[in-house]
Formats: sequence, structure tokens, C-alpha cells
Amino acid sequence: MIYPTIAELTKGEFNRYQLTLATAKCARLITDEYVKQRTNAETTLAGTKEGGSTIASMIDPVLANEKAVKNAIDSMHRGDYEIVDAPVEEETEPEESEIED
Repeated sequence: MIYPTIAELTKGEFNRYQLTLATAKCARLITDEYVKQRTNAETTLAGTKEGGSTIASMIDPVLANEKAVKNAIDSMHRGDYEIVDAPVEEETEPEESEIED
């Protein structure tokens, strides 16, 4: 059985497509954070001549050791990220003064 279930993640409010999009966007944020931390660690280590630190010790181990999609699902299940509906813009009919003859 897959844990957490789709029902737990969506709380009955969203469909699988919305869950997939939200997970992909969340995974992208997590990947961007990993890249940012790795770049900062490489920059820091390039400026020092001491061999005491490694890149791996300067990056969040959860980001470094787990796949981004798994981290995204776990984050959504914990409540760190939540799925929101995009507001739907209603189409309005133009007023008579806006219609050109």
C-alpha cells in the first residue's frame, strides 16, 4: 500500500490531476532549494583552503538523500505545503456602451 494515500493528500477536495500538478510544483521548489544550498556550499568551500568541511555536510540531508517527489509528498502530508485552487475568472458580457457598432 502506498502511504500517504491520495485521499489523505487531497482531503477529498481535489482530484488526482490537481494533486499531480501540486506535487510537481512542490518538487520543483524543493529541487531549487537543493541547488541553492549546493551552490552556496561549493562557493563557500572554494573560498577556503581547509579540508575540514564537505559539500554533503553543508546541505540539508533530507534534500540530498531523498528524491524531490518523495520530499514533496511528505511535505504536503505534513502540511508544509498545501494545494490551493487557482481563482477562476468569470467571463462577463460587455456593457452596451463597450460594444462598437
